[in-house]
Amino acid sequence: MMGAAQIHPTALVAPGAVLGEDVAVGPYSIIGEHVRIGARTRIGPHCAIDGHTVIGPDNHFYRYCSIGGIPQDKKYAGEPTALEIGAGNTFREFVTVNTGTVQDAGTTRLGDDNWIMAYVHIAHDCQLGDHIVISNGVQLGGHIHIGDWAILGGLSAVHQFVRIGAHAMIGGTSSVRQDVPPYMIGAGDSFRPVGINAEGLGRRGFTPADVQVLKDAYKILYRRQLSVEQAIEALAVLQAEHPGEAPAVQTLLDFLRASSRGIARP
Repeated sequence: MMGAAQIHPTALVAPGAVLGEDVAVGPYSIIGEHVRIGARTRIGPHCAIDGHTVIGPDNHFYRYCSIGGIPQDKKYAGEPTALEIGAGNTFREFVTVNTGTVQDAGTTRLGDDNWIMAYVHIAHDCQLGDHIVISNGVQLGGHIHIGDWAILGGLSAVHQFVRIGAHAMIGGTSSVRQDVPPYMIGAGDSFRPVGINAEGLGRRGFTPADVQVLKDAYKILYRRQLSVEQAIEALAVLQAEHPGEAPAVQTLLDFLRASSRGIARP
């Protein structure tokens, strides 16, 4: 250990753990020997952080979090897989985040400034970006990818290998079984998109012209009865017609071209 970490007398910190300056470890928490924790991170009471886990600075783990546990995968055979967490994230009560598996990248990753509410489960090999909000009780299966600024409503469940695009908004109690393209808003069992997350996009600096072009893109994707391949061709034409809004459309095109599960439909 190094720096001026503040460790409660009842906490157990393994000799090999590395704690940055001003890290605080609360009562009865346990830190494993392969854990590295960045400066100013706060760990509440009764947390367990183990595995090959690297945590950046300025994170906050509330009470009873379980971070870096082994994958809930019967194929796991004790390989030294990992978990990487960026900076400035908040993990509320009873959040669980597992390490990766050798069948995928081997590492579960979370970016920066994510807000993870109580009782959320983030399974092995998930890849989460930045500024994501995951509400209470959301359950993420393995190998899920979630883009920046996405919002997942409470008690929703996401099937393994699903991808959720940037700025998408998933309503509460949804069951997400196929990929959700960027910018979409919707809900349901199973999840059904109903439009573009226009209000959220405006808050994040998208121009009215961006939002209008993305509304047109939604109509191409969902209102014209096109296949994904046909929609991609039509979206490329839309992008060429609106060069000022091309980056926003490109994000949607890149997502559709990479989708392997198929996209959620109304």
